[in-house]
Amino acid sequence: MTGLLVTGSDGQLGRALLVEAAARGLSAEGHDVDTLDIRDPEAVRQMLNWIRPAALVNTAAFTAVDACESQEDEAMAINGTAVGHLAAACDLTGTVLVQISTDYVFSGDADRPYREDDPPAPISAYGRTKLRGEELAAGAKEHLIVRTAWLYGIGGRNFVEAIRRQIEGGAERLRVVDDQRGSPTFAGDLATAILDLLDVGARGIVHGVNAGSTTWYGFAREIVRQLRAEVDVEPVPTGDVPRPARRPRNSVLETRRLTTLLGRPMPEWPDALARYLEATCTS
Repeated sequence: MTGLLVTGSDGQLGRALLVEAAARGLSAEGHDVDTLDIRDPEAVRQMLNWIRPAALVNTAAFTAVDACESQEDEAMAINGTAVGHLAAACDLTGTVLVQISTDYVFSGDADRPYREDDPPAPISAYGRTKLRGEELAAGAKEHLIVRTAWLYGIGGRNFVEAIRRQIEGGAERLRVVDDQRGSPTFAGDLATAILDLLDVGARGIVHGVNAGSTTWYGFAREIVRQLRAEVDVEPVPTGDVPRPARRPRNSVLETRRLTTLLGRPMPEWPDALARYLEATCTS
C-alpha cells in the first residue's frame, strides 16, 4: 500500500500513523483542521483529487465526551456529517476510507466483550455522533471501520498523562472509578494494526484494542506501579465522580476478527503501557 492521507494528523493516533508510515517507507501526508476542514465538502473533494491517496485514515474527531452533551450539533458536524464528505470524495478517487470509531457506540450493558456485529446502542451524544460517522463511512465503496477504546499516545492529553501529572504534582491519593471496564490502547500499537489491516485488504468493521482488559482503577494502579510512585489509589463507583455524559459500564471489545486477519492479537495492554512510559520518560 502506498499513498496515505491522515486527517486529524495533530492528534495522538494521527501522529502515530505518520510515524509508522515513515518507518515503513510509505508515502504519507497529514492534515489537521488548519489545512483541511473536513466539514467543508468542496475542500475535501479538492484535497482528495489533488493527493489521490490509496487510503485515507480519518482520525479527526470531536473527542471531548462531556462537551458533546451540550455541543452535539458541532460534534455531529465533525464526527458524523463530515465523514459523509470524506466517503463521497474517496469514491471519486478510488480511495479506501478508514474511519476510526469507538467503544462508545455500545451501551455497555453486555456481560461479555462486544463483537463487531453486536447492535450499537449509544448512551451519550459522543456515541451517537460517532455511530453516525460509522453509518456514513459504510456508504463508501471501499471502507474499513476500526473501533478502538481508551486511547492514549505520544503528544496529547490522555489518562496516563493525567495520572502522571497528579503524581508529579505531589498527590498522595488518587480516587479512580472501578466500575467501568475496557481495554487501554496505545496509539502506536493501533497505528501498526491499522496499516497491517490495510496491507491484508481488510474491509468492514474491525475492533482494534490492546489485549486484555481492566477498569480505570486497575489502569491507574498499573501506571503508578510502572512509575514506581508512592501514591495510594482508591477505587470509587461512577456515582462518586459525576460527569455530564454517561459512560458504558462495559467497554471491552472482542478482537477475534483482528486476530484472524493479522494472524496475531495486538500486544497486552500492560506491555503497551510500559513502552509508552519508556518513550515519554523525562527523567
